[in-house]
Amino acid sequence: MALSKLQLFIIVSLTMAFAMGQLSLAQNSPIDFLAAHNVARASVGLKPMIWNRTVAAYAQKYASVRSADCNLEHSEGPYGENIAEGYGDLSATDAVKMWVDEKQYYDHDTNTCSVPDGGCLHYTQVVWRKSTDIGCARAHCKNGWWFVTCNYYPPGNYIGEVPY
Repeated sequence: MALSKLQLFIIVSLTMAFAMGQLSLAQNSPIDFLAAHNVARASVGLKPMIWNRTVAAYAQKYASVRSADCNLEHSEGPYGENIAEGYGDLSATDAVKMWVDEKQYYDHDTNTCSVPDGGCLHYTQVVWRKSTDIGCARAHCKNGWWFVTCNYYPPGNYIGEVPY
């Protein structure tokens, strides 16, 4: 049985993620962020994202700002954005998992969310078809928590448009 390009990509991505996880026990490298996003995107038939150093630099600068207080405030910048905070060791994969777990509330047929107040917008940004580039960062906050941000280019979550 021949593998499709998408199946092959998923296998390669997961293999790389597991291999990098062994090298980087913290699981917070660009490949960790990318793999977690790209598995979610592949599950709905989307092309993988690529790491963008400019977007990642923006994310790192904003994470550094938020490290002072760890407030869940968006940067209001030029990119799409997902943010998370947590105590302990909130890893890249933990943060992306929180966002992707919102999938259960999203109804693609009606393009609606069963949780009010944008309870699916993190998920829909992860799987926004037109978003092709990503950059993420995490910072240890003064209060002992972690702040994680991923930025997306071009941004998504436009009212009236479906993500995929």
